[in-house]
Amino acid sequence: MSPDGPDAVEVYDLKGLKCPLPVLKTRKRLAALPAGAALWIETTDPLAVIDIPHFCREEGHTLVTTEKVETGHRFLIRKGA
Repeated sequence: MSPDGPDAVEVYDLKGLKCPLPVLKTRKRLAALPAGAALWIETTDPLAVIDIPHFCREEGHTLVTTEKVETGHRFLIRKGA
């Protein structure tokens, strides 16, 4: 799923933030979205590849995809109920 085109979803830029800020800010942003909404997270924190999947499992969200990009990682999360 791409952040472009008719199925576009919000991209939340968390580049430059270190653990635990990417997870804390993701939690807050998802809380403001309706269940089932999707959100791209972009981060440069190397620990995010551990923290974001763990966060999704613990909070009941679906980690749709993880991508390694030139500047770090991108995560597509679908908010759980």
